Amino acid sequence: MELSDVKRVYAFGGGRTEGNKDMKFILGGKGANLAEMANMGLPVPPGFTISCQACMEYYHSTPPGFPAGLAEEMATYVAELEGKMGKTLGDPNDPLLVSVRSGSPFSMPGMMDTVLNLGLNDVSIQGLIAQTNNERFAWDSYRRFIQMFSKVVLDAEGDLFENAITKMKLDRNVKDDTELSAADMRQLVGDFKAIVAEHIPASEYPELAVDGKVVFPQEASQQLRLAIEAVFKSWNNRRAIDYRKMERIPDDLGTAVNVQSMVFGNKGEGSATGVAFTRNPADGTNEYYGDFLTNAQGEDVVAGIRVTEQLADLASVLPEAGKELYEVFETLEQAYRDMCDIEFTIEQGKLWMLQTRVGKRTARAALKIAVDMVAEGMIGREEAVLRIDPAQLDQLLHPQFDVTATYDVVAKGLNASPGAAVGEVVFSADDAEAAALEGRKTILVRWETTPDDLHGMVAAQGILTSHGGKTSHAAVVARGMGKPCVCGAEKLRIDAAAKVARIEGSTVELHEGDIISIDGTTGIVVLGAVDLVEPEVSGDFDTILSWADEFRTMGVRANADTPDDAVLGRKFGAAGIGLCRTEHMFLGERKDIIQRFVLADDESTRRAALDELLEAQVGDYLGIFEAMDGLPVTVRLLDPPLHEFLDSPRELEIEIVRAECSGVSAEELAPKRRLLAQIDAMAEMNPMLGLRGCRLGIMHPELYAMQVRAITLAACELKKAGKDPRPEIMIPLVSLKAELEMLRAESESVLAAVKAECGMEIDIPIGTMIELPRAAIMADKIGEVADFFSFGTNDLTQTTFGFSRDDIESKFLPRYLERKVMARNPFETVDEGVAKMVELGCKGGRTANPKIKLGVCGEHGGDPESVKVFFGIGLDYVSCSPYRIPLARLAAAQAKLAESAAKSDNR
Repeated sequence: MELSDVKRVYAFGGGRTEGNKDMKFILGGKGANLAEMANMGLPVPPGFTISCQACMEYYHSTPPGFPAGLAEEMATYVAELEGKMGKTLGDPNDPLLVSVRSGSPFSMPGMMDTVLNLGLNDVSIQGLIAQTNNERFAWDSYRRFIQMFSKVVLDAEGDLFENAITKMKLDRNVKDDTELSAADMRQLVGDFKAIVAEHIPASEYPELAVDGKVVFPQEASQQLRLAIEAVFKSWNNRRAIDYRKMERIPDDLGTAVNVQSMVFGNKGEGSATGVAFTRNPADGTNEYYGDFLTNAQGEDVVAGIRVTEQLADLASVLPEAGKELYEVFETLEQAYRDMCDIEFTIEQGKLWMLQTRVGKRTARAALKIAVDMVAEGMIGREEAVLRIDPAQLDQLLHPQFDVTATYDVVAKGLNASPGAAVGEVVFSADDAEAAALEGRKTILVRWETTPDDLHGMVAAQGILTSHGGKTSHAAVVARGMGKPCVCGAEKLRIDAAAKVARIEGSTVELHEGDIISIDGTTGIVVLGAVDLVEPEVSGDFDTILSWADEFRTMGVRANADTPDDAVLGRKFGAAGIGLCRTEHMFLGERKDIIQRFVLADDESTRRAALDELLEAQVGDYLGIFEAMDGLPVTVRLLDPPLHEFLDSPRELEIEIVRAECSGVSAEELAPKRRLLAQIDAMAEMNPMLGLRGCRLGIMHPELYAMQVRAITLAACELKKAGKDPRPEIMIPLVSLKAELEMLRAESESVLAAVKAECGMEIDIPIGTMIELPRAAIMADKIGEVADFFSFGTNDLTQTTFGFSRDDIESKFLPRYLERKVMARNPFETVDEGVAKMVELGCKGGRTANPKIKLGVCGEHGGDPESVKVFFGIGLDYVSCSPYRIPLARLAAAQAKLAESAAKSDNR
């Protein structure tokens, strides 16, 4: 088929409509819904829609331009519209005026451009005056057209026109635009043309230039072509690109263009325009919600230049049109079976529908509307569950900035952990802890956090770092604790010693004690205190999740390292713990014990340290197992390199040099020099791939034996007390069957000995964490000696790609995403290659052991899209931080319902 034969334009209204609501990927959401309303017999001004595909063809042309045949097809549809309306575009006696609006397949409110009143010029304005017998209305329409066209199409600065209007009102001593006369509007038309001539470079619009000045276009067909082209261009304006990135809308969909005959809400007090919702989008209440203005056009309502009236008052202002609008609300809600967002105009008492779509809403409103519509018999439980965006539930689980608050953003980083916090700036974990003991709230500001900072992270209200990404230590730990965190705010120049942070490119400095606010949902930093709104978890929240649990077949567990985390996970519906990291238990006051073990020169010192750790570990496990009584708890044996528990060698070296400069003798410094030599001897070029995980257990079998003993002692003690502990032992970083085989045998020996000592029989499965590509590939062998696999997708992503997850987001990932080398951050949403590794590991594991249990415990376990991928692979459960459990439960249910629907369609 020739390109010129491709259909790109579709009519709607006026007796002939070629589309419907199911064609949004062709007509865009707006065009598809205009066609649907016309098919329903609702009052829709006639027009036509240019397809989304035409927009992408425009961009694929070199240089960008209309595809072959589009201009001719448009001319045919303009002629049809003129026939429907009995008017001609640009006619001097009775001009047809049109609006030109964008409309992508997915709602992008305010992100792209609109032009109203197109078709007016210095001649047709007289025809409009004659036809309406309303000179002020006509000149007001013309000045609006010049203003919008110049801003949208010619890229003029909008303030130039607003300033001219403000000056006119000051000169006339009036408050509102509506008080300006017809003569005033006519003068503004002249002023606006002068602004165009003065401020628009002729070099950018040579086709509009006369004597080196841009002249506002007078030919209606030229106005239409330029406006359509501007809407195409708006698909790639900055705000549209940013919105698509935020909402994960593909860049290759394009926007449709809707050319629609104008109706006017500014024809006097019997006319009006408004935006409405069939239910309250803020809280979901079943009430008509919105704003309107009499004697106005649509942009007046959303621009905030006049005080709007509440929709509930419309019936008292314009009774007949108001009653008809309320009836349309009911018709649309029944047709779409959802809350609808509506734009309307009333022209001299006659109602016209300009747009409808399924309306955007808060998480709280989404839950209430879904539950209410089930009660009303409009939808079923399955559809209610499918309608809730799992990611949106984060709004209900963390404090947020008050939407009515005003503030200035001083820095921006990565939105690493959701929620908002306000507190005093502190630059060390110790200071955060000390402040908490005094009852002061703090924000811990660090270059990056380390495990040593954990006590300060616990004490602080939120964490702000200048380095690191969404999978950095700060981000991962903060998410696990439910703490707001902004990472990678690279403009922060932190001088921790001087207790000050300077913001590059500004004069702002953050000193210890200064109050700041951070929003981990958006990644912003604000100087001063912003009012916070506490989360409200309603009964509708529990209702939706209870329905989700009825449908889902995949389990959801918590990543939890403390009894408090375990309790929280159970509160949010966790069916156990999928990852209990033991390394966090060796920090704080116990750090000295593990250091003595690592640095011991003799066996007695090492054994004494292990005995102390054993006692502490038993207490840890007692609390966690009791909190999860009757549910499985997967305990990962020690994973990180041992040198991570030691002091920084460079800080120690600096301390030695300073002591030398102060006259401390070599003899006195000898112990510190020996310590420095020991620490340096343990250093590795790449510790994440070095002596860690199961390699530690093989090199230091007594360490793993101590942990296995502690787990078993705690379980036996609880079982004696009538409890039902269900621990599972997970051996990390296995890549060889022989590694797991050896460590399993040693663990089983300890298990048997402890059970004999306690006189108890308890089943404790032993499995491994699959986090290396070789382990996934060789899963059919490793599975022979494993009761379960838990896929550690954080490290599996790192080792599959060869990325350092601590550096990728601050070094090259933004550029990769910008240049579309990668579509997503693979540490946020599981990559398809990593997913194939997981799938390969699952198949291998089940081949070796048909009864093997399979789960995921990386950060991806709480990402809704990744949860759906894991369901498709066939995992038994996912595990995530406690605050993401509700999201995972909902996503797992949606995955099951989608599978059931697909099977039904294939029957």
